[in-house]
Amino acid sequence: DKKEPDAKIAKTEEETSDKEEEEKSTKPPAGGSKSGWKNWKKTKESDSGGEESKITYCHWLLKSEPESRLEKGVDVKFSIDDLKAQPNQTTFWDGVRNYQARNFLRAMKLGQQAFFYHSNCKEPGIVAIVKIVKEAYPDHTQFDQKDPHYDSSSRKENPKWSMVDVQFVRMTKRFIPLSEIKAHHLAHKAEGGPLKNMMLFTRQRLSIQPLTQEEFDFVLSLEEEKPQ
Repeated sequence: DKKEPDAKIAKTEEETSDKEEEEKSTKPPAGGSKSGWKNWKKTKESDSGGEESKITYCHWLLKSEPESRLEKGVDVKFSIDDLKAQPNQTTFWDGVRNYQARNFLRAMKLGQQAFFYHSNCKEPGIVAIVKIVKEAYPDHTQFDQKDPHYDSSSRKENPKWSMVDVQFVRMTKRFIPLSEIKAHHLAHKAEGGPLKNMMLFTRQRLSIQPLTQEEFDFVLSLEEEKPQ
């Protein structure tokens, strides 16, 4: 795959943003990461009889920028409030120009849920849940010469890039910051746990990331806890 920035019009990821976010979260807050994992694991084992779930990706994390930033003269800001203001609280997730992220888009299935993640901002993190309401189809911005993500090498008879439609489901009960997720990731990486291989930390640049059921469930369980 070519090394191209993973971006999308109005909901874009700057090439360096993930590195900046990683630097912001290198010092995770002190807290009960270990006990949090044990408590969650105990609950899940009680629910499932202790069986380990198969490692399959069935949920997603979608990064979007909530603060104004111009890219080729276009403001790429798109916050969760912008999504909620759309007709039927639905929009297309366009402008992705990274092949792996595109492939993840093409793997999305109708009805699957994703975290809406505010990125490239003062405090990045998860703010809401959305769902896939239309599976992958050609991204029209690749053919628009006025669009920041126009791709002159893409042909309408064989489009390179795809997009999906997403719809707002609900806000998370609280904002879940990257720093908190990072703390659990580090604890799980050292001691074992569902976030040990979370792509948010292993493939930071990708603005479209898959989540296993365990990763999704654990992160979602954090909304019930008091902020660390």
